[in-house]
Amino acid sequence: MKNKKWVDRLPYGPGFLFVDQIDEINEEYVSGQYTFREDAYFYPHHFPGNPVTPGVILIECMAQIGLVSLGLFLYEQKANDKDAMILFTDSDVNFRNIVPRGTSVIVEGKKVYYRMGKLKTECTMWNAVGERVASGTLAGMVKRNING
Repeated sequence: MKNKKWVDRLPYGPGFLFVDQIDEINEEYVSGQYTFREDAYFYPHHFPGNPVTPGVILIECMAQIGLVSLGLFLYEQKANDKDAMILFTDSDVNFRNIVPRGTSVIVEGKKVYYRMGKLKTECTMWNAVGERVASGTLAGMVKRNING
């Protein structure tokens, strides 16, 4: 199910939101999409003249879709609480392809475990022609108040 609600719940502003839509989300799995904008702020400075999307931004996109979105869904289902955040805490990601500007990607996240406020997922990013861009594990934890 395409669900704008989960994109709107993500704790990121427009300059750092790397999710266009969530296509499917349930207790075990999430998939979503993002298109890296041609005019994104990082391209002029990352390999000037031949820009590609930085790996750290690819990991962030994977985390926002495959970890944070799923974590918010799971937490709301369990605690019926909409005030929590999922903080990204760990990653082990392997890269297989570059992502030029303007590229659309699909990210899938599969729950490994969710217990005691901690979530671990296996995530994969695919480009529009079905090639794997990156894959690995991402982890995070629920935090109700990030300022306290």
